Order: sequence, then structure tokens, then C-alpha cells
Amino acid sequence: MSDVVTKAVAALNEKMGGAGFDGTAKFDIEDEGSIIIDNGGARAGDDDAEVTLSASAETFQAILEGEQNATAAFMTGKLSVDGDMGLAMKLAGVLG
Repeated sequence: MSDVVTKAVAALNEKMGGAGFDGTAKFDIEDEGSIIIDNGGARAGDDDAEVTLSASAETFQAILEGEQNATAAFMTGKLSVDGDMGLAMKLAGVLG
């Protein structure tokens, strides 16, 4: 597992305040690995999910740090979404 994924898992769990997520989502970070977010919180993994969000490490980092809006990243092609769009929007609210 890469340092990017390790740090992202810690940041996501902190953002969620120890609460889980109602659904399963996967962040696929180019050349780094994947993160699963579910009712248990965030963890490194490549399980199947209801929605998969894919982005570069730079874009993902900017979203986590609040420098990049997830919706704007999607609209400009920096973030791709495959699966349940409603769940992706809900996740964007959690990260916001």
C-alpha cells in the first residue's frame, strides 16, 4: 500500500468522525491504489462497490484538503464516477 493511500485513509476517517457511510464507495487513485468507504469507515482495499470514483493522486488530495470541489472536479473531467451517481453525491457531501 502506498503512502498516499495510507494518508488518505487516515484523513477520510478523520473527516467522517468515526462514522461509517451508508453504502459502499471506492476511490481509485491512479498509480497508488484503492480505498473502500463503507459502514465501517475508510480502509485500503479493492472490493466491489456501488460507486467507484477515479482520479489522480493530485486531484484526490485537493478534494480531501478542500482545495477542489468534488462536483467541479467531476464536471471538468478530473474525477470520473462509475455506478450509483446518487451515492457519489452523498459521498461528496461527507467529504465537503
